Amino acid sequence: MQITDVRVRKVAKEGKLKAVVSITIDDEFVVHDIKVIEGEKGLFIAMPSKKALDGEYRDIAHPINSGTRERIQTTILGKYEETLDEEPEAVIGEM
Repeated sequence: MQITDVRVRKVAKEGKLKAVVSITIDDEFVVHDIKVIEGEKGLFIAMPSKKALDGEYRDIAHPINSGTRERIQTTILGKYEETLDEEPEAVIGEM
């Protein structure tokens, strides 16, 4: 499995949510709405989720093992860091 594209949309508002990301896997499969979040120990990703009937949020798509999660997170956070040095193209929440 190769991540062949990463698209980062930075969030303009102050807060823990820093960006929303879409990744393409093997030029064949896309996962949208991965969040880059600033936590107490630094940046991390949250997979796309939806609210269940019991009020809890459950991931819609997620890696099966920790190695794959780490590879996805490292790739996304690397691309996010690159975008911090660039001019903002499309920033969510900016009017």
